[in-house]
Amino acid sequence: MRLPAPAKLNLALLVGPRRPDGRHEVATVLQRLDLADRITLDRAERLAVNGFRDDTLVRDALVRVADAAGIDPRWQARIEKRIPVAAGLGGGSSDAATALALANRTLPRPLEAEALHDLAAGLGADVPFFLHPGPALATGIGTELSTLELPQDFWVVVVLPEGETKRSTAEVYAAYDDSGGEQGFGDRRAALLEALAEVRRPRDLAKLPPNDLASSPVAGELLAQGAFRADVTGAGPAAYGLFMQRATAERAAVALRPLGRTWVTVPAWYG
Repeated sequence: MRLPAPAKLNLALLVGPRRPDGRHEVATVLQRLDLADRITLDRAERLAVNGFRDDTLVRDALVRVADAAGIDPRWQARIEKRIPVAAGLGGGSSDAATALALANRTLPRPLEAEALHDLAAGLGADVPFFLHPGPALATGIGTELSTLELPQDFWVVVVLPEGETKRSTAEVYAAYDDSGGEQGFGDRRAALLEALAEVRRPRDLAKLPPNDLASSPVAGELLAQGAFRADVTGAGPAAYGLFMQRATAERAAVALRPLGRTWVTVPAWYG
């Protein structure tokens, strides 16, 4: 069995105060992209994950679903990477969710959606989203999902700046806390919900607030190339621009290649 494991964009990412459990409250708008890894799963005598040496999440996902089902993890998974690693695009989380979904299909008694969601949440805050159809508003620590009706008729240019690497999640959040960035989270969240309620056309996405955790001069370059919205996804370093026309998006991707790797893609509803 084989499925795509799509990348995601944070079309908005607001971060609030630290919770008693040490995690942060968030409010983020998540959108899948057609840019995707591929996960293949076969039955095997013992667990094996091939294709991506640095994987930890797919293996962990398969162990957890087997434990939940009360069986041995007898699968062989293969990961074909197309999503850039550690870029803020959620490739690892998507791979894990896709492996969960595939393994669940092989069970004599597949797990219910709620149980699968709980397994996904134990793997990472972004993982449940990839089991959820359509765009979503993620709240709490990012695992509480509400379906959104967002326009899907636009083009996306993703830029991974040359030489930039993703900082650790702990480092990013520590810097955010030190800056007092969580102040006013309630008001910013209310403004986000108000902006979402007014989204009818792609250009309305430009009204969504900017990313709380990261910014990049590349976003300005994307706007200069004709994007109607540009920002950083996740904690970066990948930036994205939204375009109304394919030709404009493709010209922008070519123009920005001196800055790093570029991709032209479109929204995706499911994996």
